[in-house]
Amino acid sequence: MVIIGDSLSTGHGTSPADAWPTLMENDPAFKQFRATVVNAAKDGSGYVSVGQDGSTFGSQVDTAVTDTTRLVLFFGSENDMGTAPGETEIAASQAFASAKARAPLADIVVVGPPSYTGMPEQERLDIRDQDQAAALRAGADFVDPINLGWIMNDAENLIGPDGDHPSKAGQQYLQAKMEALIEPLLHGSRPAEQPVPR
Repeated sequence: MVIIGDSLSTGHGTSPADAWPTLMENDPAFKQFRATVVNAAKDGSGYVSVGQDGSTFGSQVDTAVTDTTRLVLFFGSENDMGTAPGETEIAASQAFASAKARAPLADIVVVGPPSYTGMPEQERLDIRDQDQAAALRAGADFVDPINLGWIMNDAENLIGPDGDHPSKAGQQYLQAKMEALIEPLLHGSRPAEQPVPR
């Protein structure tokens, strides 16, 4: 299982040990699946946005996804806000195509960028819409944290002092949300939070 993402998945603001992918891999209930979690996420990355070590979501796919990968989960990214119209959709389509080519047997789950308020910026919604369009065209499952209300009802506790990155409680919250999406796929059924069908 490969996690493609930005600083919301690296433990930025807490520690790598507190990052939701690490918490998930170490969860005794999750260990029954004997799944290896490769967290390829890098701070500052997006489908277009170039982050730490020159990383984009596409380069993370190229580095971490192999023919033994059985699930690729993309999460984010608000870092793509401010890109040219349609640019993120093109880059996302390329990343999903690369994941499918490298891991033809893998499920692909695309989680859009979250919002911490019930009134997200139009730019954030635009990125969400581009991610969704690319995911649906690729036949991937798309999950929309904005429509599902992730974080926004308890942002004071779930987001750390910088106002942008999850607190320890926020990482645990994301762990639970992601496990709810992933575990049904490991069992061979649909994710629990009703992603848009393929």
